Amino acid sequence: MKLLVKDLDLNAGGSYVAVINEKDATALGVYALDRIKIKRLRSKKYVNAVIDISVGHKIKEGELGLFDEVINALDLEDGIHIEIEPSPKPLATSLIKKKLDGYQLNKEEYLTIINDIVENKLSEVEITYFVAACHIHNMSLNESKYLTEAVAKHSTILKFNDKIILDKHCIGGLPNNRTTMIVVPIIATAGYKIPKTSSRAISSAAGTSDVVETLAPVKLTPKKVKEIVKKTNGCMIWESSLNPSGADAKLIKVRHPLRLDPQGMLLASILAKKKIVGATHVLIDIPIGETAKIKTKKKAKSLSRDFIKLGKMLGMKIKVIITDGSQPIGNGVGPTLEARDVLSVLHNDGPSDLRDKAIQIATELLKMAGERNAHTRVLEILESGQAYSKFKEIIQAQGGRKNIKLEQAKLYYSFTAKKNGTIKKIDNKYIAKVARLAGSPQDFTAGLYIRTKVGEKVKVGEELMTIYANIQSKLNEAKSYANQVEGIEIH
Repeated sequence: MKLLVKDLDLNAGGSYVAVINEKDATALGVYALDRIKIKRLRSKKYVNAVIDISVGHKIKEGELGLFDEVINALDLEDGIHIEIEPSPKPLATSLIKKKLDGYQLNKEEYLTIINDIVENKLSEVEITYFVAACHIHNMSLNESKYLTEAVAKHSTILKFNDKIILDKHCIGGLPNNRTTMIVVPIIATAGYKIPKTSSRAISSAAGTSDVVETLAPVKLTPKKVKEIVKKTNGCMIWESSLNPSGADAKLIKVRHPLRLDPQGMLLASILAKKKIVGATHVLIDIPIGETAKIKTKKKAKSLSRDFIKLGKMLGMKIKVIITDGSQPIGNGVGPTLEARDVLSVLHNDGPSDLRDKAIQIATELLKMAGERNAHTRVLEILESGQAYSKFKEIIQAQGGRKNIKLEQAKLYYSFTAKKNGTIKKIDNKYIAKVARLAGSPQDFTAGLYIRTKVGEKVKVGEELMTIYANIQSKLNEAKSYANQVEGIEIH
């Protein structure tokens, strides 16, 4: 069937999607969520797209509405003719059904699923079913290994000659907790390579890459990343630099709405990132707390055991530390405010909890590398200013400015204590939401600054936190929510 292209100027988030008039769909014998092969006339190039049915006149008979991904893949434009025909469902859909039925999948089956995700052959609905199947029926460690290897296969894997490549990862859930930007320059100064990739914010006020980006580019080519690590021993880049196909990102995206976090998939997601950078020794930080991602020590220990076992299966030495996740680490929440905390610590000032945790992680990494006086070495590097010098070197190598300067939001509002007492609780999710309502992370300078910690005594009128924004409506929205919910409890 030949149809005219109608560019819908819409993005499907990576999947190939087309919209067909119901009469044309009937004539072709296809239904909603079926697939069609879309091909340019007199060309061998084609894509298989999931279809939706247009009832009414938005897509006229003889037209085919196309999302950006299809338009770009086939280099199409409005009004030109294309050819379509029914297309069978990808093999991965039957494998997802198999997992939904409770069966374990083998290496080739995971490769097929990830390959189909990478090639945009699966809809978000089908990817969601895959995540749900892994959530309901769990994954064996072998399955996690297969998923890890499948994700890594579609990435650029960094290869260095060093016997030891260090890396670290926090499973998330705490505002700020920006230890990576302190640990990387310490480890790099100590003479070990630490090619660190990080994510952007999904539900938090900022991801490490959002914070680094206030100072330097984080999306670099694999070739450039390798050059930087060879020159400076470290980098702090966005994970998509080495994994542009985005299989892991697409899985995370569909996990987010219902907070589905199958343990086997979480393990694979994290260790695939480590495999991609060639890590041999990895420290995993699992914060636990009432409003953290992991709430109990029992769950944290179970996760720890699986990390260590899976790491061994993948040829990595893993060490896990279980840390306090009862409240945010540091004071600033939001890209620029978190960057200020990091720079303060590197200048031997700043939040003591962020400093102490970064020292703990750097020390454990050096111990894993065989250093005997690891703690002393870390303190020496940090307190002498060597870590800050290395930080600037890495930032400049990534394309950042020589003179580090951070902007500040125009508007602010401070919350004060309404009674005397002791801070009993600071809700991590509350803090993250207030910062996001203020405009973080899209607005780098928006967020909030926490001026107290659990256990501290406060008096009436004493400042608890300050919200920063650049748009009055966002400041008002953040203020309104912060006043309605008791996220900082005083008793």
